[in-house]
Amino acid sequence: MVNLASRTARWLADTGLSARYPDDEGLFARAAADGAEIAAAYEACDTARAMRVIMLAADRANAFVDRTEPWKLAKAGADAAARLQDVATVALNLFRQVAVYLAPVLPRLAEQAGALVGGPIRAWEESQAPLVGLPVATFVALMRRVERQQLDALLAAAAEAAPHVPARAMSTTHTGGSTMADPTSADASRAAEPPADPGDALAAEPLAPQCTIDDFTKIDLRIARILAAEEVPEAKKLLRLTVSLGGDATRTVFAGIKGFHDPASLVGRLVVVVANLAPRQMKFGLSEGMVAAASGAGAPGIYLLSPDSGALPGMRLR
Repeated sequence: MVNLASRTARWLADTGLSARYPDDEGLFARAAADGAEIAAAYEACDTARAMRVIMLAADRANAFVDRTEPWKLAKAGADAAARLQDVATVALNLFRQVAVYLAPVLPRLAEQAGALVGGPIRAWEESQAPLVGLPVATFVALMRRVERQQLDALLAAAAEAAPHVPARAMSTTHTGGSTMADPTSADASRAAEPPADPGDALAAEPLAPQCTIDDFTKIDLRIARILAAEEVPEAKKLLRLTVSLGGDATRTVFAGIKGFHDPASLVGRLVVVVANLAPRQMKFGLSEGMVAAASGAGAPGIYLLSPDSGALPGMRLR
């Protein structure tokens, strides 16, 4: 999210924001309309939902920067100077808009955003109108990536501070002829053992016939973000999902997860889709893929697969 500022603010240090707000493909207005949903999520203490909606706006803004390529405009010289100012103005306004939405949980970032452009962020309504014709301060780093060495040092310090309890240590006391185990040692022993997973699911649905790596590579599994989810009234099991594979690539997918997932809670979530599945014409519309999910014996539900943190729409599973 902070890349929106770091990639564009430097080109506005001399000129400031454009005098009129440029065409941004409707991005600011769309994120402004999201403000009511974000506020409602905060009021309900559902910060996870708020973050999903906010970061989706940041993703759209970053996609705009990728498409407009301001770094190339900067190299083009005076001929592209006005366009560069407009692109940077859009990006910086979208950055500040997201900073307003994040202010309840990242007040320091909101303070830094205000210092960069527009002054202190004081009201939620500042997310509803873009800024124009204002000076832009010299950009300073807002956040820094966590480096691997920092994580290693943190984990090492935590390991040294933790009390050492041998995994199999067990002391006993004799009371009236009976032997009692130290419960603390027993708990440590149990914690060291992996859980015993039941075999019901595998027994109920044995493995499919063996395939080759060539068979597997025919299936194109991609990370996708759910942009919209709604029930199909005339269908007992289906939800209609609109998913993004990144940029302008979207698909409509009918998923048989109705009753197991609330449509509103799915918006903004990352899932795995079979992206090269032949489209299937259904009674309710054209389904352009399949969402990967797990189900089986012993767990009466349908569980959507979620990628690890850091995965982005369009990435392929390998």
